[in-house]
Amino acid sequence: MNKDTSLTKKKSGGKLPLGGMLAIIALLALCAGAFMIFRDTTPPVVAIGPDTGQLGKGSVVTVKVDDPGSGLKSLEIYAVQGDKRIPLTAKTYPGGILQVQEDIPLDSGTLREGQFTIEVTARDSSLYPFGQAGTSKAQKTYALDLTPPRIYVESPVNNLNQGGAGLMLYALSEEAAKTGIQVGERFFPAYLQPGNAGKYLYYCMFAHPWDVPVKDFQPFIVASDAAGNSAKRSFNYHTNPREFRHDKIGLSDSFMEQTIPEFQGLIPANLGSLIDQYLYINNTIRKENRARLVEFSRQTSPTMLWSGPFVRLPNAANRARFADARDYMYQGKKVDHQTHLGLDLASIQHAPVPAGNDGRVVFADFLGIYGNVVVLDHGLGLQSLYAHLSSIAVHPGDLVEKGQIIAHTGSTGLAGGDHLHYGITVGGVPTQPIEWWDGTWIKHNITSKIQ
Repeated sequence: MNKDTSLTKKKSGGKLPLGGMLAIIALLALCAGAFMIFRDTTPPVVAIGPDTGQLGKGSVVTVKVDDPGSGLKSLEIYAVQGDKRIPLTAKTYPGGILQVQEDIPLDSGTLREGQFTIEVTARDSSLYPFGQAGTSKAQKTYALDLTPPRIYVESPVNNLNQGGAGLMLYALSEEAAKTGIQVGERFFPAYLQPGNAGKYLYYCMFAHPWDVPVKDFQPFIVASDAAGNSAKRSFNYHTNPREFRHDKIGLSDSFMEQTIPEFQGLIPANLGSLIDQYLYINNTIRKENRARLVEFSRQTSPTMLWSGPFVRLPNAANRARFADARDYMYQGKKVDHQTHLGLDLASIQHAPVPAGNDGRVVFADFLGIYGNVVVLDHGLGLQSLYAHLSSIAVHPGDLVEKGQIIAHTGSTGLAGGDHLHYGITVGGVPTQPIEWWDGTWIKHNITSKIQ
């Protein structure tokens, strides 16, 4: 009897009492509940854009909400203007979405010009804190401008030549974030002039590009304000067509052997033959160099730095003209075609080169096909270029005077002999240099408009 009783006690001692089981179950439930409550204690993160303080008719307000925890439950967006609270978005997300973005255009007519505030309320699906969903509120205030700039033409007469330049004066009803003259894909920036008693007066140097036929030349004044509102206007002009010469350039192995070494490091190593290397220079590097001229043109004074006719290289003969169309011939075959966008002036070897007019040096270094180059800024995007130089006597930032010796002629770059390649660019676009040597042309087309 004693043995059976002892065995019974051992067996009953190995079982968990009912109270203990219930305690464990309660503890697990408590842990699970605590996990559900505390697993997401961070409310949603709200971002309102754009960052600018001014918006226009075509603007879009973007609201981004992130909740990587339990996910979003609802989102409400209002616009508050004066005593009006205008609902823009009200959405619920039963699936607990982790991220949403709402893009709200402002062209629906619900808001008037002036200040308004975007208010955002975002709730997530969490139980913390104890039954109340995690909530975030954010707001941002903007100024709404629905009126585009008004454009007033100040230059009623504008005469140009194909390949040549002109100056347009116009006023705007407000200061522009961006304005100028658009000619096809080319943009010529305009520059706000100081003073003028609060009048937003702009000067814009622009060109009739050499490669745009008269029938296709359609310039427009364009302007956009800080809110993104834009305006466009045509103006009166007359432009004269011009015929440009055609020429053939013979390429020899000896010429290429002489010039190509100057470009080592700029040519891909897999181009083995002389002609392939030369064509890479004459095409790819040429395009890169012309793109740099556009970059230089943005480093310009907003006011004129020059006065009177530009001076040319003394006692120099014209060797090539502006916009000469060139066929490049090698071993009796045409291998390339390019346009010569300047004047080639030949004088004595290493002739001193005068600055064409007062200005500031924006570049003085090697520039690919042009060899050693000096670029002078004369203001309003008007710049002069001096290429193939043997030596340079100025540095970027230097102020120079008309006639000051800035360099000496040479044969660097793609040059067949000692000469000066002289160019004039407007907004980075090459134009006819001869116009700028003509005092009468300058008076009728430039200075008479600003006096």
